[in-house]
Amino acid sequence: MCPNCEDIARTVLLLGQLALYAEMDGADLDFVEAVSPSLAVSLPEPPPGMFPSGDDTDGGPIHPGEYS
Repeated sequence: MCPNCEDIARTVLLLGQLALYAEMDGADLDFVEAVSPSLAVSLPEPPPGMFPSGDDTDGGPIHPGEYS
């Protein structure tokens, strides 16, 4: 297993739980706004092979109707 996979999984889980919390009635949206960017920035670099090869890392994949 890659050394960062556990950190990535834990951080993604926390971001998901924070998104669910933000949708709850009475959620403290100031807390959500303060914490979510910090969690997102703390994501480590994904390990090789996590995303399919062939993606353009400079500008994203080419979509129908776009030119390379």
